[in-house]
Amino acid sequence: MSAPKRLLSALALALIGATAAQAADEVVVYSSRIDELIKPVFDAYTKKTGVSVKFITDKEAPLMQRIKAEGENATADLLLTVDAGNLWQAEQMGILQPFTSALIDANIPPQYRASSHAWTGLSLRARTIVYSTDRVKPQELSTYEALADQQWEGRLCLRTSKKVYNQSLTATLIESHGAEKTEAILKGWVRNLSTDVFSDDTALLEAINAGQCDVGIVNTYYYGRLHQQKPDLKVKLFWPNQADRGVHINLSGIGLTKHAPHPQAAKKLVEWMTTPEAQSIFADVNQEFPANPTVAPSREVAAWGTFKADTLPVEVAGKRQAEAIRMMDRAGWN
Repeated sequence: MSAPKRLLSALALALIGATAAQAADEVVVYSSRIDELIKPVFDAYTKKTGVSVKFITDKEAPLMQRIKAEGENATADLLLTVDAGNLWQAEQMGILQPFTSALIDANIPPQYRASSHAWTGLSLRARTIVYSTDRVKPQELSTYEALADQQWEGRLCLRTSKKVYNQSLTATLIESHGAEKTEAILKGWVRNLSTDVFSDDTALLEAINAGQCDVGIVNTYYYGRLHQQKPDLKVKLFWPNQADRGVHINLSGIGLTKHAPHPQAAKKLVEWMTTPEAQSIFADVNQEFPANPTVAPSREVAAWGTFKADTLPVEVAGKRQAEAIRMMDRAGWN
């Protein structure tokens, strides 16, 4: 080979090497979480490692369909979304690939990870009971199931059954009680409704505050956000089922896409996101509970008090999702 050709070949190899290095310095995340909840985490990682994290936000369904349509021409390395039901669905669609990590296993309890290693939880939320401090005494409350009792007739508010959060709660009730008993509970809830179901948890909290209903079920971080805006909110959290299985827990989580362009860099990001450093950022920004049990929640979240949490593996929410949706329809939960 002549000297000029050898030079060109060397330059070409150097260019390829530089391109590969550049690619390894970037991770792309498709996220159904709003920008302000995840940007601080990604910014901290970039500052720490120099790796750029690009993220595209949208609803979970369009993002999952986009990953599926892209196939081997994938853009996204990671899918970040909320609720184990959504993560389960992504796994069933075949758009995630499993990977094992001793660090993740050490940082995140097994009930908050997929048994297939297709995804891991990053932050936790409790879906719990809320009540009017004007019209309800906490000693009147006990369990999710008891909200079907006659004393709550015309006093209960619920969010729509179309939201995965309620589908997951119902799925865990089926796992705990079986189909027949759970359907009776749901029918009792529907019978006790004071008004039509709400499109979101914030509207439900506002309805209780305004006197439209007395009790409801919401994710804790909605309460936290509204309480920050309205410190005089006449609504409080109640931790149900403390004498049996505990409070229903769900999560936000992340999975590696099947055809991730930068799999090794993506794995390193996921591992870091389970460490105390990253978990503390999640806790402060999101008003959620850290999935890593060694990390304390934010001051406001800690002020809500401690509680016994359900230890059911959260992937049950996905496994029983279809059954839960059919049951909610039969119960008349719109």
